[in-house]
Amino acid sequence: MKVLILGAGQVGHSLAESLVQEEHDVTIVDHNVNVLRELRDKLDIRTQVGMASHPDTLESAGIDDVEMLIAVTNSDETNIVACQVAYSLYHTPTKLARIRSAEYLRYPKLFSSNSIPIDVIISPEQLVTEYIFRLLSFPGALQVLDFAGGRVQLVAVKAYYGGALVGHELRTLKEHMPEDIKSKVVTIFRNGKAIIPNGDTVIDIDDEVFFLASPEHVRTIISELRRLDKPYKRIMIAGGGSIGRRLADLLEDANYRVKIIEFNSERATHLAEILDKTIVLEGDAADESLLLEEDIENIDVFLALTNDDEANILSAMLAKRLGSRRVMSLINRTSYVDLVETSTIDLAISPQQVTIGALLTHVRRGDIVSVHSLRRGAAEAIEVIAHGDKRTSRVIGRRLGEIKLPPATTIGAIVRNEEVIVASDDIIIEAEDHILMLLSDKRYIPAVEKLFQVSVTFL
Repeated sequence: MKVLILGAGQVGHSLAESLVQEEHDVTIVDHNVNVLRELRDKLDIRTQVGMASHPDTLESAGIDDVEMLIAVTNSDETNIVACQVAYSLYHTPTKLARIRSAEYLRYPKLFSSNSIPIDVIISPEQLVTEYIFRLLSFPGALQVLDFAGGRVQLVAVKAYYGGALVGHELRTLKEHMPEDIKSKVVTIFRNGKAIIPNGDTVIDIDDEVFFLASPEHVRTIISELRRLDKPYKRIMIAGGGSIGRRLADLLEDANYRVKIIEFNSERATHLAEILDKTIVLEGDAADESLLLEEDIENIDVFLALTNDDEANILSAMLAKRLGSRRVMSLINRTSYVDLVETSTIDLAISPQQVTIGALLTHVRRGDIVSVHSLRRGAAEAIEVIAHGDKRTSRVIGRRLGEIKLPPATTIGAIVRNEEVIVASDDIIIEAEDHILMLLSDKRYIPAVEKLFQVSVTFL
């Protein structure tokens, strides 16, 4: 596919990297010459310097025959105008845009072919907010991702001493679990390497275990891998920006006790007016005396969610040292993520990794409903719908055990209508089944796409 990306920031950079790995034809536009030069040296892409919304810039970038435009500059207005120009002058088939401002998102009627012609809107702030909220719902989880409209969740947990399953074969999980609990371990990362598990696989301490389960059973499975943490109730948020405010809204509705520390006086006043139950504090989240005064030692989770990576890292490290049970930090620079998670910060949240899955969902071939990036983009979980019949499909009417999956690929579950079916060799795939898969090596994504494509010439 020929893809034109507008904006070479963190999201644009990560997206270009992913698409190049999958052998798409990528061009990226930005006004920063130095950033484009670095990208061109690193990746096999074309670049174009200029304003992303200007017709002459888009034309120089080759928009005439582009199949997909992805506008992810830092300006909502630039993204909007670029999509309008692409539609009006060049009839670009598919247009995706990052829209950050809630003022635009509040009016969905704005975005249609009869008004502003954007086919898919991506709101990073909303995606990150929902991602953090799911993490808070399941203490101890490293990732919690929704599939099939929330009927199934993929959860990543680090195995610790004390978990009932640690040191035992996976097959023993069924021996002391109720029969109605449906779950499947789909992959294990041990010392950074993926293991596709079977019944004989033994869970080791520090294994990163990915499993699929219904939401009501997630805590039960987590308890098999580590001592179950008490539910979180007291939350402190550093930063009352868009993500901090949205998250406070969600947490209030879920009866958490929330405090926000906001440095800007006017913003703090505004937050105090619009939030009902949240305590809003004006001050510096890296002020030790303020944190102690607000009983940081009794806080279940400290969330550093400002726009400044360094401020987030420092305040989270301070909160941990002063006694916060768990600390999480929003980190935009990918080079910082692995670094901080080896220190006192429990979890680093990368906005671009959360966002990139939503973008890749619309790039994939075949009817792929959702995509989630795992382990800093090295692996991927996808939900794909099986279409066709025995004559036109490589999977429909066939048992899972008969299907030759690409290497490093696991089918974890099938959602059929409202029913969740844990994958086993005897399950037969039917038309319109939602197949939940995990790829621990993204190089095999084209092979998975081909497997699920409908072809009149298959037989």
